Amino acid sequence: MSHQPLKGALAIVIAGVLFACVNTLVPKLTSISSIDASVIALVQYLVAFVFLVPSMTNVGFIQSLKTRHFGQHCFRVFLSAVGIQCWTMALAHPIPIWQGIALLMTSPLFVTIGSGLFLKEKVDGKRWIATLLGFIGAMIILEPWSDTFDWVVLLPVAAAFFWAGYSLMVKKLSTDDSPTTMVAYLFILITPFNLLIALTNLSPSGFSMISFSDFGFLILLGFFTALAQLAVAKAYNLADASYIQPFDFIKLPLNVLAGWLVFNWVPPGKLWLGAAIIIGATLYITQAEAKQAKQLKSYAGKAS
Repeated sequence: MSHQPLKGALAIVIAGVLFACVNTLVPKLTSISSIDASVIALVQYLVAFVFLVPSMTNVGFIQSLKTRHFGQHCFRVFLSAVGIQCWTMALAHPIPIWQGIALLMTSPLFVTIGSGLFLKEKVDGKRWIATLLGFIGAMIILEPWSDTFDWVVLLPVAAAFFWAGYSLMVKKLSTDDSPTTMVAYLFILITPFNLLIALTNLSPSGFSMISFSDFGFLILLGFFTALAQLAVAKAYNLADASYIQPFDFIKLPLNVLAGWLVFNWVPPGKLWLGAAIIIGATLYITQAEAKQAKQLKSYAGKAS
């Protein structure tokens, strides 16, 4: 498909609006219900899978399951499932949405570290410095030296870490398997993993009954999640990742707005300083990777 930047940017902004709705619905649900965060994630992604099945079958669902790396796909989805659970627990605690989203933006920084340490890719000094600055931005938001610091605020950072591991696995597997295969295995395996985590967190009294209103919330969560995933996939299909990335940062003000409208959460000044540093570092890394990929493609073309 040809590069269509405006449509790609619109798709990623729509995804940001949908994720803002999801990130607002989760703490809203836990404020009016005793339902556990692990159960929310389980039902949310099960419903999302149901909504996504028709679109997945249109792109060759059965054929997409052919792979020589089933074990690695299982590990990849496990990392995603742990990230989902960490993020859902953070929202259910509740951690203010603005804080969670800002810390979640450290994920590309973990990807840079993993690329250098595990994928043995060449990471230059400037990208290491940008990564360090990004984590300094996260520290400004977290303030671990503060007397009011609570370890639970590290849950979004944990989610960012596990989702970075997931991204690295996608990067590694993409040399042999198609994006359709990635999506198919993600949504087939995510429910068993979420179920296992939910059972591990099960209280002695067992699962509490989900009320009719709770179930309505969960269906809405699943529907928004499915639409958001489709919008993200569409965005990266329409435009280059390096072009899309700046528009993805719109999710921060969108989530700040949602948190203010629903919970009257007003972010302090440290958020904008820390987030600006994280965004600047991530933009530099994204552009550097795009430039490196373009150079490698150019060298490959000359070699052939």
